[in-house]
Parts: sequence; structure tokens; C-alpha cells
Amino acid sequence: MSSSDIEQLAERRRGSGVSTVYEKLRNEIIDLTLAPGTPLEEKQLSERFQMSRTPIREALLKLAADGLVVTLTNRSTVVSHIDLLSLSAYFDALTLMYRVNTRLAAENATAEDLEIMEALQAEYAAAVESGDALKMITVNRDFHVAMAEAGKNKYYRDLFVRLLDEGRRLLRLYYTSFNDQLPREYSDQHEDQIQAIRNRDVELADKLAKAHADQIVIQIQRYISEDKRQDITL
Repeated sequence: MSSSDIEQLAERRRGSGVSTVYEKLRNEIIDLTLAPGTPLEEKQLSERFQMSRTPIREALLKLAADGLVVTLTNRSTVVSHIDLLSLSAYFDALTLMYRVNTRLAAENATAEDLEIMEALQAEYAAAVESGDALKMITVNRDFHVAMAEAGKNKYYRDLFVRLLDEGRRLLRLYYTSFNDQLPREYSDQHEDQIQAIRNRDVELADKLAKAHADQIVIQIQRYISEDKRQDITL
């Protein structure tokens, strides 16, 4: 084996290591197994994954690009906090992007776009049926990105992608509020939106998108504000 082949093999192994660490930590952060503020020390992660610090460091850089971790001034890395003070502004922007992209999809979606959305909705329904919250989060994101792609406005799409990615941990709270058993009526909302898009019914698509966003936002707000104190007799 030539030195070039050895270098390529080492590079593939390192890339595989980065992906393994990145995906595992990303899922643990989104699932809230790693709570906001949890420190992520390279030495401990290196021991945990039985890898050198180089792939660990690269995985943390990818997580930082996703907004899931932050590096502090002392160079330590922690799981990023969920900015509760900005939730109202975030929900405003998210709801607007649901509506705008669904309206545009109703105007511009092709038969191929509809096939992609239908396939993703089938995958989402299967994840709902199995109660796989992480899968639901991933496929829900892909479904709405596909809808934004169908709208044919890359600026709205890019903003929507950013908002969807930023809200993954909030969506985890949403599914937690149902004990990961999402009622069928909420899963079916995607199918209603697809039908409105297929029928080129822009106003109905807008109405359904707003109702979809409102239901998610209200459920998350209710879960966050729920009184979970224990009534302890002293």
C-alpha cells in the first residue's frame, strides 16, 4: 500500500470518527439527554469514544455551527442554552415562515415536489406510529424543508431551515408533552397541507399552515409553563 493510500485510509477513518461523535452528541443534545449548559470536555469525550482529540474537536466545531454548543471565553465548550426570553420573537418568525413557504408551495410545487413531500410524510407517520421522537424531529424538519424547496424562494427556504434547526430541542419538548405518542390528528395535518398544495389552494394552505404552527406553539408554551411542583406535606 502506497503512502498516498495510507493517507486516504486515515482520512476516511478520521471522517468516520467525526461523523460518529457528531451524530451521537447531536442526538443527545436534541433529545435533552445532554441538558443546556452541560460541559463537553475534549479529554472526557476522547476517552468515551476511544478516539484522539482531533475528531472530537472537529465534531464540536460542527455542533457549534448548528448552534447546539458554544465555546466560552475560557475555551471550554458547553451545550448551548435555550433562549426562553426570545421565544415570542422566535415563534413569530417560525409561524410566518410556515405560512409563507406553504403559500408559495401551493403556487409553485411540481409533481416531483409533491412526491417528495408525500414520501417524507409517510416516513413521518411511521415514526409517529413507533413513538420515535428523534426520528419525528428529523423527518418533520425534512418535510418542511421540502415544502420550502417547493416554494422556490431560496431566501425564505434558508430562513426556515435556520428556524427549524434552531427549534429542534423545543420540538423535543413538544413530543415529550405527549409522552412521544403524538395524536393522529396532528400527524394528519401534514397530509391536509399536501392536499391543499396539490389543489393550488393558496388561502387554504395558508390557513392550515397557521393552524399547524399555532397548535405546536401553544402546546410548547403550555408544557413549559405547566406547574410541576410537588405538593409535599411537611
